[in-house]
Amino acid sequence: MRISTIQAFNTGVRGIQDNYAAAVRTQEQISSGKRILTPADDPVASVRLLQLDQEASKLSQYKDNLTAATNSLTQQEAILNSVNNVLQRVREITLEAGNGALDAAGRQALAQELAEREDELYSLLNSQNARGEYLFGGYQSDSQPFVKNPDGSYTYAGDEGQRSIQIGSAKMVAINDNGKQLFVDIGNVNRVETAASATNTGSARISLGVVENKGRYDTEFYPQGSVSIRITDDANGDAAGYEILDNDGNPMVPPVTGELQANASGSYEIRYAGVVVTLDGELEPGDQFSISVGSGEQTEKRSVLDSVRLLRETLENTDDSTEGKLQRRDMLAISLQNIDNAKDQVLGVQTSLGARLNVIESTMLENDEATLINTQVQSGLEDLDYAEALSRLSMQSIVLEAAQQSFVKISGLNLFNYLR
Repeated sequence: MRISTIQAFNTGVRGIQDNYAAAVRTQEQISSGKRILTPADDPVASVRLLQLDQEASKLSQYKDNLTAATNSLTQQEAILNSVNNVLQRVREITLEAGNGALDAAGRQALAQELAEREDELYSLLNSQNARGEYLFGGYQSDSQPFVKNPDGSYTYAGDEGQRSIQIGSAKMVAINDNGKQLFVDIGNVNRVETAASATNTGSARISLGVVENKGRYDTEFYPQGSVSIRITDDANGDAAGYEILDNDGNPMVPPVTGELQANASGSYEIRYAGVVVTLDGELEPGDQFSISVGSGEQTEKRSVLDSVRLLRETLENTDDSTEGKLQRRDMLAISLQNIDNAKDQVLGVQTSLGARLNVIESTMLENDEATLINTQVQSGLEDLDYAEALSRLSMQSIVLEAAQQSFVKISGLNLFNYLR
């Protein structure tokens, strides 16, 4: 086999270049600490590393979302604790206002504190997070959810949405609660209207109606929307009992009757189908008092702000007359129960917040474990074994030196050297 001079030179140079490239490649791996520098180094592992990088990006985003959810729910929990404290103080004021020895100045002092508490509650319900978003506006986080009207009442301007954030591949968590569910849709125990008939001959009045069982009444007994209480007499012609009439003024079938029994205050409590009313004053046989449901200004729900407002206005505007005292008594009884309903509503959402925070905490642990496993798998695929690489670099250096030395010797061979 004939080997030309140029062929010998090319073979030697190529050998040096290949060995030099291998040594440089190993040096690059040692410098970077990575086994795979290009996809060509390990195509299968490169694809797997790409998938792991994508998973790592998702886990990083989930971690950010978990932090954001924790911050939002923690802030909401703190605000609800403050709301609960305000409602507790309003409840205490309500009980204090029921003290019969309280004079007009004392009532005005309580009304003034109620005004301050009302403003504090209004501010809490319009709370914002660090990004300036309203917490209780539902999806409408850019606009103030609770608005005070010119007449002093309050309107909810948000919606019933609940924003959620993804904290896992198939896991979402709600990061807010809308103000309508929390502070507006509260059972109103005064959801019925009462009135004394204009034809009554006695001086008795009927109290505001109170619906028992957290604002529910038995609609089966109010098929036409209203009933009436008619006072009946005894053998002596004195007012002694009552009967319930339907919307047309006819006795209920079967008849619903009862005896009038005065309580410690000299008033008469009458219960019918979940509604309680109190009759005060002199009753005469034939006097009638109506109870209407589902009509007029009374509603099934009353916002907590309006409950506090109505209580404050009653303390501000009633006097020490018999009628003023009875009005306060009625409003205090209604307000006390409505405030309790509001506290129960807030407590229910606080329980939900605790459950969501527990889910976030457990998901954080899962996310950290998944991140650790992902990092370990990536390390196993791409990290360099330094001991093997250094040993390989040493071998490649020896081979490169041998190739260089052999090239020098071969390139120096010449037939004329033997003819001298």
